[in-house]
Amino acid sequence: MFGSKIKLDKNLLIRVKKFSEMAGYSSIEEFITHALEKELAQLEDADSEEEIKKKLQGLGYIS
Repeated sequence: MFGSKIKLDKNLLIRVKKFSEMAGYSSIEEFITHALEKELAQLEDADSEEEIKKKLQGLGYIS
């Protein structure tokens, strides 16, 4: 595994910290990794690129 840094908005980071602690995660990184894995799993279940685009639009990631 390689390391990397990602910048997050301060308010988002505060929310992540709050909910990761409430949910019992051992770290913010563990919470973010889990959240990303869940989102990626949903996209990987899509049958086509068009379905992926529709899911991303539904989530508000693309317009």
